Amino acid sequence: MKLNYITLAISILLLICSFSYSKSINSNKIVYIYPLGRVENCYLTKVQEAIHAFYGYKCVIKPILPISKDIISPIKNRIDASRVLNKYRIRQNILIITERDICHDKIVLKPTKQILKEYGILGLGFRPGSICVISTFRMKRNATKQITLERLEKVALHEIGHNLGLDHCTNNKLCLMNDANGTITQVDKERVWLCNKCRVVLEK
Repeated sequence: MKLNYITLAISILLLICSFSYSKSINSNKIVYIYPLGRVENCYLTKVQEAIHAFYGYKCVIKPILPISKDIISPIKNRIDASRVLNKYRIRQNILIITERDICHDKIVLKPTKQILKEYGILGLGFRPGSICVISTFRMKRNATKQITLERLEKVALHEIGHNLGLDHCTNNKLCLMNDANGTITQVDKERVWLCNKCRVVLEK
């Protein structure tokens, strides 16, 4: 029985330590959440609650932004994430969320030349910076609403992490800062958790 109490105490201590970094960040900081096009309320609320619980920031949901032609990629008629970040970059801390597919350009190196290739992504954010964009489009594939919400939470926290200066994690596959490479498989493996290495960077 005594051993069980010790095990329980250690578990509680580890749980407290794993979330201690959220209190070390400025709780007065505000993140403004903008829906890009129509976005279900449950997705907006989930992002709002997740950011507040994890980072301690106040979150304010703002009016809908229009999906205008200047942010659409001409290749596959998807939203170009880089164009969104550049268009709406202001001094406020912003997370933009859309249900449309978003994309990003990637340079593919070939023996004789470089090819610019567009690929679909879950999210994109400046590192460091004050703006990021995420999409539920790929999170919904073969998923229940609950699974979609769990994926959304991790991706939102991941992109805010980039804004705070965190790079992609190669230290622990369970850390939410791992690179998803445009797929959902890695996101499903992760926890709503930062490894010690990422947490130390965040607390500097």
